[in-house]
Amino acid sequence: MNNQNQHIYVCSDAVGETAEAVVKAAMRQFAFNQVKLKRYGHIKHEDEIIAIVDEAARTGGFIAFTLVQPELCEMMKEEAIRRGVRAVDVMGPMMQAFVDTFNDSPKQQPGLLHTLDDAYFRKIDAMEFAVKYDDGKDMRGLQLAQVVLIGVSRTSKTPICIYMAHKGVRAANLPLVPEMNVPSELKVRPDGLIVGLTMDPEKLASIRSERLIAMGLPPGSRYASVERIEEEIVFAQSVMKKLGCEVIDVTNKAVEETAGLILSRIPESIASTSS
Repeated sequence: MNNQNQHIYVCSDAVGETAEAVVKAAMRQFAFNQVKLKRYGHIKHEDEIIAIVDEAARTGGFIAFTLVQPELCEMMKEEAIRRGVRAVDVMGPMMQAFVDTFNDSPKQQPGLLHTLDDAYFRKIDAMEFAVKYDDGKDMRGLQLAQVVLIGVSRTSKTPICIYMAHKGVRAANLPLVPEMNVPSELKVRPDGLIVGLTMDPEKLASIRSERLIAMGLPPGSRYASVERIEEEIVFAQSVMKKLGCEVIDVTNKAVEETAGLILSRIPESIASTSS
């Protein structure tokens, strides 16, 4: 398949994050070398749709859209058919399912996902929490967090915490190294979940080497050696065993997949404090 210079257009009468997230999830199933993803948000006029469809027709791309305004949605569908461009209505089938099943009508109001309600402020609070208590910077976070992630360096602890923060969950993380004493705040938690993250040593060595190169450092340091990594993992596993926490191997898992597993394991009594 010729997968060079593929074009995908994301269009919305709100921000467009929903359609973009769906497109990116689908993209992971294909071996694209180069994809140009272009997002158009806050669409209000039909001439904007005409221009976007025209661009998609010229580049040979397709459109993923979330347009809740009926006139804009119909305009997108009609213009796409007229120009021979594939346009995917991301929200339409789901909204129709609500209508058909519950005999209700949609509000047809763009941007409800970003309404400044309690859930929005919980997410902001969780984001600030994740940044403040990242990488063991403040051990008080180990007591305050709903979820604590532990593991050796570069096992995706921080991005997973940030992802869970977007779900309104307060998460902290702590790196484990043999030279470090396990803090008492981790051993005695009044509530919350502890999850250990581990990874294949060879894969982790590759990730650490790339990290060193990105920082302008020599990739052959002990930090990226398999021997050092195996030493760290043995130590981390001993800590996780003593804590009795669940351990997830993140070697071949995306951040979203690991976060989903962790979120599904949060006890209801803890989850209710973030809802």
